[in-house]
This record gives sequence, structure tokens and C-alpha cells, in this order.
Amino acid sequence: MNQDIVKRERIQALQQEILSMQGYRPSQEAVPLDTGLGPVLRAFPNHTFPTAAIHEFLSLDAMQGAATTGFISSLLGTLMRKGPCLWISPQPVIFPAALSLFGLPPDQVIFTRVSRSKDLLWVMEEALKCASLAAVVGEVRDLGFTPSRRLQLAVEESRVTGFLHRPGCRAPGPTACVSRWQVSSLPGLTEEGLPGVGFPQWQVTLSRIRNGRPGSWQIGWSDGRFRVKAGQPASRTQTITLATA
Repeated sequence: MNQDIVKRERIQALQQEILSMQGYRPSQEAVPLDTGLGPVLRAFPNHTFPTAAIHEFLSLDAMQGAATTGFISSLLGTLMRKGPCLWISPQPVIFPAALSLFGLPPDQVIFTRVSRSKDLLWVMEEALKCASLAAVVGEVRDLGFTPSRRLQLAVEESRVTGFLHRPGCRAPGPTACVSRWQVSSLPGLTEEGLPGVGFPQWQVTLSRIRNGRPGSWQIGWSDGRFRVKAGQPASRTQTITLATA
């Protein structure tokens, strides 16, 4: 056998062993979903989106906050086949009917209002222990390492996926979250030659991902799926596969 092939196989085997020791393993119920997120998938371990993990999203202002909410909603749409979602926030800023535009059924989302950050994190931790939920979203600006570690430990037991949106956070500091994202709005995607606002489009930056490769992409959302901007083509057969971290 070619020596290069042998070396490559040994490296892959070692990588899989390290991932397994760190608690990362593919979901036994993984379902391929054709969403067009090809370039983003290559950033994740095993080219799969980590579920059973806490994903952290930073927003500097209201515009980034709205863009982040849209992107999180689109990601949630791929998880909702496994159960309902709990969305916890200090203020009722979400317009539920609009979530359907991102593939997220609003009648499957339970909205909870908790004003104090300490109480919100407690509610989120308890919710993440409930295996009947597909995902939990929490909106809180301040987050220390210890609370984030508690959240990560909770999902490792229940296999629920958590999304932490931190609006107005300018000094995030270290956390135990598997990933850290920042989403900004871009001019909307429009049909060629047609006027109008267009479909949502974002600059999505993955600044940190455990066992993966950070990156930045321009991604839009239309017709119930992600669209990679021209110049960053995704394979026609590329799918996003959900996996547990």
C-alpha cells in the first residue's frame, strides 16, 4: 500500500480517537439535510454540525442582533424534527409568525421571559437537561466560564443542543462553549432583474470551533434552505449532517 495512504489513514484514526476521548461522536440518528451549507460544514469535526453542544453568538448592536436571530432560527429549523424548542429571553422581541420564514414552525417554539440574567441561566440549564426538547435558546449578555461549563455539562447528558445569544457583548471572555459565532446583515438576495428587499443574507463568522477550523462566509436564506454566495459554491450533493459533540 502507498506510504502516503498509510500515513493518512493513521492520522485519520488518531483524529477520530482524539475526538472520541473529548466526547465528540456522530449521532446515531443523524439525518442528511440538503441545506447548501457545504463550505461551512468543512469547518466542523467530521464535517458535521455539532449538536449536543452549546453554540455562542455575539452581537454588538441591534442590527447584528436581528441578523443573529434570523441565522439561529434557520439552524433551529434543521433540529425541530426531533422535538420542540424553548426560547428564553429577558424581553419579548421575537415576532413568532416571522420564524416560519426561516423554516422554524412558531407553534413548536415555547417562549419564556426571564428578566434577571442569573435566573435566565438557571432556567436554561434546567431546560437543557430535558431530553424531550430539540434545542434551547437563551439570550443573555453576561456569561462567565463556570455557568457556561454547567450548560455544556447539561447537554452532554441530555444530548440537547443549546444556542446562547449574547446581545451587546463587547468583551466575551473565555467560555466552555463549543463554538463562537458573529453574524452581520448584508444586502438581501434578489431575483435577477426584480426589485425589492430580497431574501436575508448574512456575513457569518465562526471565530472559534472546538476541534475544527474557524472561517467566514457570506450566506443567504431562501426557499427553505441556505444559499452560499456565488464564488463560494457548494456541491449540489452537499448536505449538512447533524452530529453530537
